Parts: sequence; C-alpha cells; structure tokens
Amino acid sequence: MRVRARVEGTVQGVGFRPYVYRLASELGCSGHVLNDARGVVVEVEADTKSVERFLARLPAEAPPLARIERVAAESVPVTGETGFAIRASPPGGEPSAAVTADTATCAECLEELFDPADRRHRYPFVNCTNCGPRFTIVRGVPYDRPLTTMAGFTMCPACAAEYENPLDRRFHAQPNACPECGPRARLVGSDAEDAVAAAASALRDGAILAVKGVGGYHLACRADDEAAVAALRARKHREDKPFALMAPTVVAARALVALGPAEEDLLVSGARPIVLARRRPDAPVAAAVAPGAPELGVMLPYSPLHHLLLADVGAPLVLTSGNVSDEPIAYTDDDALERLAPIADGFLVHDRPIQTRTDDSVVRVVDERPLVLRRSRGYVPDSIGLPVTARRHVLACGAELKSTFCVAKGARAWVGHHIGDLQNYETLRSFVAGVAHFEALFAVKPEVVAHDLHPEYLSTKVALERDGVDLVGVQHHHAHLAACLAEHGETGQALGAIYDGTGYGTDGTVWGGELLRGDLCGFERVGSLFAVRMPGGEAAIRQPWRMACAWTQAAGVEAPAALAARPGWDEVSALARTGLASPLTSSVGRLFDAVAALCGLRSEITYEGQAAIELEAACDAAERGAYAFGPALDARPTVAAVVDDIARGTDAGVIAARFHNALAAATARALLEHGPDTVVLSGGVFANRRLLSRTRALLGEAGVRVLVPERLPPGDGGISYGQAAVAAASA
Repeated sequence: MRVRARVEGTVQGVGFRPYVYRLASELGCSGHVLNDARGVVVEVEADTKSVERFLARLPAEAPPLARIERVAAESVPVTGETGFAIRASPPGGEPSAAVTADTATCAECLEELFDPADRRHRYPFVNCTNCGPRFTIVRGVPYDRPLTTMAGFTMCPACAAEYENPLDRRFHAQPNACPECGPRARLVGSDAEDAVAAAASALRDGAILAVKGVGGYHLACRADDEAAVAALRARKHREDKPFALMAPTVVAARALVALGPAEEDLLVSGARPIVLARRRPDAPVAAAVAPGAPELGVMLPYSPLHHLLLADVGAPLVLTSGNVSDEPIAYTDDDALERLAPIADGFLVHDRPIQTRTDDSVVRVVDERPLVLRRSRGYVPDSIGLPVTARRHVLACGAELKSTFCVAKGARAWVGHHIGDLQNYETLRSFVAGVAHFEALFAVKPEVVAHDLHPEYLSTKVALERDGVDLVGVQHHHAHLAACLAEHGETGQALGAIYDGTGYGTDGTVWGGELLRGDLCGFERVGSLFAVRMPGGEAAIRQPWRMACAWTQAAGVEAPAALAARPGWDEVSALARTGLASPLTSSVGRLFDAVAALCGLRSEITYEGQAAIELEAACDAAERGAYAFGPALDARPTVAAVVDDIARGTDAGVIAARFHNALAAATARALLEHGPDTVVLSGGVFANRRLLSRTRALLGEAGVRVLVPERLPPGDGGISYGQAAVAAASA
C-alpha cells in the first residue's frame, strides 16, 4: 500500500525530514519526504503492516524540537517506487508552516565547541538541526537556506557532505557552517585571530563591550566590577532598573540566586529565558547591578559565542540590551556602531545578518509554575491556538506599553516578539516592520484589524490607518480577560479580576482595578476599585507621591509630614480636590504607587512599575496581618490604616506585607460575592508574586477554578492575543 501523510506544526528546521528518512529506511518503506509551505509531506510505500507501523511511530518518536499538531494521512495509488528520498521544497503555495524559535546550543554541539580535536573547536557559530538560530535568521518559508540570512555563505565540501547526508544530525541544518565557510566573529579595531578570546580579555580588564548575539546587540561587562557596572549604568542612562546577568553554568547561577527545580528547568530549557530569582546575600555582583532589588535576573549562555565568552572570562557578566534606555535594541551593525559608540569601549561583531531583532525573554516562578513577563527570543514565533476559528484573517495591534502585535487565521494565532513601549518613532518603525514580516511569514492578509480603545495610542493609529479592513475596538481590560480565556481554550463566561496601571475605560475614565464578567464576545463591568483623582494626569505615573496625595485626600487623612512638605504638594492637592487636569482612575497600579510613596520607598520612578516592584520587594515575608478594605473594593480604609501605621513607626516591610495581604483578601472576597465557577487573574499587577499567590490560594480554598496566563504575559504583552481572540469570535 502507499500513503500520503501531511504533517503540520513545528516540523521545519528541527531535523524532521532526516528523522522521517531514518524511520522509513528502518521499516523498509520506499517513498519521499519534502517541506512545503504548510509543513511536511511524506509518501511511504510498503506492505500494510510496515506502513501502519510507520504512521504510528511518526508522531511518537519525533525529534525533540518538533511539535506535531496534526497528521492527515490518505491512501494513494501504489507506484512501485524503490528507495526513500528527501526531495527539494516545491516553490509557491501559501505559507502556513510553523517557523521555529531560536534554540539554545545542544550538548553535542557544545562537545565539539570545546574539543581541541574537532574541526569546529571554538567556532562561535556551531549548530545542528537540534539547536541554533531559526526565527532571527528566517526571511521566508519554506525554511530553506536561500530564505535565511545564511544564504550568502556557501558551504565547504565538508559541510555540504553533512548537509546532504540523511544520517548526519546536520542534514539540511540551514545555518550549518564551519570556520572554513561560515560566519566569522571580529573584535573591531583588533587583528586578533581569536576575537572571542580577545573580547574576554578586554572584559576581564574592566571594559564595556557591545556584543552581537542571536537577536541583537547586548552591552556586556563583568558583573563583579563595580566601576564597570556603574559606568555602564551612567552611559546607558539607566538609573535604577536592574541589569540582567549571564552565568557560565548552572553551578555559577546557583551562587547568584536561590534556584528551585522550576527555576532550574527554565534556565536550562531550550528557550533560555532570563529567570528572576531571589538573590543570595553573598552573590558576587556589584551593588550597581540591581540596586536594592531582592531578585536578580539570570540566564545561561544560549549561543556558542556566549559559551566561549563566558568560559573565557570565567565569571558572570552583565548582559543587558544594546540600546539607550527606551529605544529598541540595535541589531544591524551600522546602527549598533552608531548608537552604541558612546556606551561601549569595543565591539564584538560577526557577519551573519540578523533578520528580526528579538529581546531576551523574562520569566519568574510563582507557586512552582512559570509566569512569563516578557515573551520574545526562544518562544516567538510559536503559535497559540484560538478556541474560536477566525473566519477572516486578523491583525491585532496591541496596546502601548510592552507592545506586541498578533496575526491570526483559522485556529492559530502568532503573537509577535516584544517590541517595547510604543512611544517613539524608532519603536513604531520596529512595530510596523514586525507586522509586515509576520504577515509574510504566515501568509496573513488582514481583513479585520483589532485595536485598543485609547485614541492616542500609536498602535490604535496604526490600525486606523489600514485601508480596506473592518476595525474592531477592544476595551483594554476585556482584552486581558479574553487573552487568558482563549489561551486556556475557554469560550464560556468567567469572572475576572484585571488589575494594571492604565487602560482606557468605556466611560472615558482611566480603568485599572476591574472586576469583569465576560467571554470572548463581550463583558460587563461588575465592580472596580474605588476611583480617585490622578493629579496632573500622566505626571502622576512618573511621580507616585501625587497618587499618595490623591489617596490620602480621598481617605480624609493627613499624609506623613515629610511627604506633605515636599515642593508642589499643595498645588497637587488642589488639582485632586478640583479635578482640574486630574482624570478619575480605578487603577490598582496607581494604588501601589501611593502606598510605596507613603512608606517612603519611592516618590518618583525612573522605569515603569518601579514603585510597585519595590513595594513587593519590601514585604516582610513573616507578616500575616492585613488591613481592612471597605466594601466594593474601597481602599480608603486601607490607606488610612497605612498612614496610621506609619505614624506609629511601623516598619515599611510590615506595612507592605499587610497591604498585599489586604488586597488579596479583598479581591478574593469581591470575586466570591458573585459566585463564580471560574475566575481569571490577569493584568500587569498580577506579575506580583505575593499578590498572585495569595489571591489564587484564597480562591482555591473556596473551590473556585483559577485561570492565570501561562504562555503569555499577564501584562500588556498579552493584549494583542486577547484582541485577536475577540475579533475571531465577533467579526
């Protein structure tokens, strides 16, 4: 008999065709396998028993990076073909094959990298079908070398032999290369034969280097060099926000942070995200790495160049995004040399072009489960299913902060890489280019464009400028609710507590502490945090003391004398009292700001969410007390109790813990009043480990099913997917 099987999912660039070749050869099947725009097509011919065995083993024994979503097999006429072949990809067709994410260097390639007898010894671009760059080098599908940034490198005879040998693990490994024929690293201004070793020497001596990686440039220096870290912070204009670290090994990472099994699993995974974990008191890092932060963000090397560099330096490095604060990371050589020259003492570059700039992903663990804070390299562009089929092609433009976009068709959605805060031209240009790339990769021609309701968001303006499409406006917090429901495959109603900093409400006020009952098609606002004025509008986001002024005024209490004595307090108090230039807000994020300012932790911020992050960090882990909340999420009694504790001289850590406990209890109580079976906890505030863990536990004790984002961030990085799900369900 002869069977044709279409295999869909993540099956290109992961060694799937050589796997099929080996399996067919083992079972004595003739036929062929090829990539096409939709995935992989296999035809096998043999006796009935052998073909049935082949079809049974095909998905079960697939390569580690493959993710099979569907195998559709049909009988076709027997041809009498002999032997099994891997055929070239046919041209044309609508692309729908899954493009894979970039994957950390595998163990076999690492052995070659550090083996003096191997021809790829110390070669910074060693890879195979089980590892290496994918998304960041792909220009189109099918995923074949001519459609990647490796097209300009012609393989030498030795590499070509590996590439053509179905039994070799580099068979059709599109980035396959060696020192004879592939990309090369270079330390700008140096004639060193081993550029990585020369760069490591400079880092050991205290230099700051710009290092070209997989998805863009990093800025690197020794993590234990106080002078170098302080200089990097000053040159990058990054006053307080912690730097990420790269440790050479898991053992070295354990010396920096306390790692549980879940954190270690994330660290060594193929995605290799930055993992936030509690810093050890004796961690060998400069104070300027993460000023006052109880956590450090740590990752392991994920490219051969990183492995060599860290091994040569022999110590952890600061490895932060290659940009000036608030700009997109540099990923082209000319741009990096221009923008990073005032920051870096030197440049470690290479000549393999990067197609798509991609930041490192960031994850933390809450209740032994991963919580994604930034989804980018290592995870993008994996598709996420839609519980409702999109009958028309969809583009969702997301929000403003932590911007992502999403394209969707049929039952699949592709959420783009982290773009950043969509507040300047460079970031907007990156956003528009990313959308165009995804539309081409996944053959999405948007007929429906979803957007936030805020009229001034650049993402909204991009949507409104599209011609010939139907527009779907999606309320910000409904998108958060829908994203979590859709990710979990839910189409029915649920009750959600959606807490964040800012979202444009349907009543024209600033929402951010919402209880919503809804599904993918619509929602009802059943409750919210008591609303107060936001004195000076967006100025109150940058200056949390303004929210302290508004909340103490609303609570009818006097603010601590030191805070009330600051310049401008009386003027801001007048704004809050009259409502002039002071919109109403129900934002939980702004409530966190107020409490942080009242406690003397943070009156002005230098990065988004800083006051809330520092309030969480200050919590006394042993404190079990909680302040009272008024009915219907009224925080005025809470603020009054905070002020009273401050007057008594209560430690800020105790106050912070009591506030978190109070908000968790009040949230659970407010939700349970509506008798829900299923509850969603989402929005950027629920990136807070203490708040999420305690709220989830209280709801769980009441027998309620709790859904939390898992594959997407709870913050605005998941908004675009929620918009796409709403558009799919309603358009």
